[in-house]
Amino acid sequence: MAFVLLDRKKLKRNYNYLDKLFKKHNIEWAVVTKMLCGNKAYLKEVIDLGIKEVCDSRVSNLKTIKNISKDIETIYIKPPAKRAIKSVIKYADISLNTQLSTMELLSEEAKRQNKIHKVIIMLEMGELREGVMRNDVIDFYEKIFKLPNISVLGIGTNLTCLYGVLPNQDKLIQLNLYKQLIEVKFNRKLKYVSGGSSVTIPLIKQKLLPKGINHFRVGETLYMGTNVYDGSKLEAMENDVLKLYAEIIELTKKPTVPEGDMGHNVEGKSFEFDKDEYGKKSYRAILDVGLLDIETEHLTPVDPNVEVAGASSDMIVMDLDKNEQNYQVGDLLEFNVDYMGALRLFNSNYIDKRVV
Repeated sequence: MAFVLLDRKKLKRNYNYLDKLFKKHNIEWAVVTKMLCGNKAYLKEVIDLGIKEVCDSRVSNLKTIKNISKDIETIYIKPPAKRAIKSVIKYADISLNTQLSTMELLSEEAKRQNKIHKVIIMLEMGELREGVMRNDVIDFYEKIFKLPNISVLGIGTNLTCLYGVLPNQDKLIQLNLYKQLIEVKFNRKLKYVSGGSSVTIPLIKQKLLPKGINHFRVGETLYMGTNVYDGSKLEAMENDVLKLYAEIIELTKKPTVPEGDMGHNVEGKSFEFDKDEYGKKSYRAILDVGLLDIETEHLTPVDPNVEVAGASSDMIVMDLDKNEQNYQVGDLLEFNVDYMGALRLFNSNYIDKRVV
């Protein structure tokens, strides 16, 4: 079975780097665990880092987190579905919200469970995903401040995830100004301006982050060591906390060009081949992992001398050229994966998850 390997020491180094960075700028932060898809072993690794807050978009994952540690503060990071209200109140200490009708249900359920449920209201700042429209903010807060068993913790926004709208100083200053406006209007204090995510971290380094932004929700940069703002790697961080290992289940020298009438493959793709390739051969290795588990554009072979030749639902075919490394059936090929690739792998029941 193919497997993902998490390097505990490298994850800890990334965590320490971020924790030091945020503490230096008086920023609280929560780890986003949705990529881990509820894997208990990996969630425990994250909790053991020393983090106090964990974010996830699946209630079942929050339940697993609470079963590991009741002391961890959990944040449900998308507007709750009405059918999930009971579970959100039970397993999420905080939720991100945008709908008054949903919040009324949260209030009723929190009262039934004898809880005070904390909320962060998300503002629409141009990304056109979740968020209250800015013109409606004052009226919205006026209504939610009246809801029983609801504690309004702060204000926040999401950027980059849908259309790639980047955070900048101007947008985040606006977000902080809305926080100040609400505080003055209603004589209430808001603890958090949750305007930060992995993509916002470079603004700290560039000294462009407004001082009022005091809460971050971070996933990708912790696990991947990436500068999400431009897709580059952060030199101070580990970029290979997670790796995929797949076993060679067939290794044969074969033609480089297929033979027969050409149609479409399982993905609906058609192919054309260079005439110069006709008659040539190379070693081709079939791996025990396929498109059910990960799309090939999200993985990179660690060995630069091998490359992806193609993939089907259950198998990936690698071109080894002359196989100068002398790979054999049963050997493992090692891959780096990006964030979306890791997300797919963790969501696959056919991939083993291990820790080193």
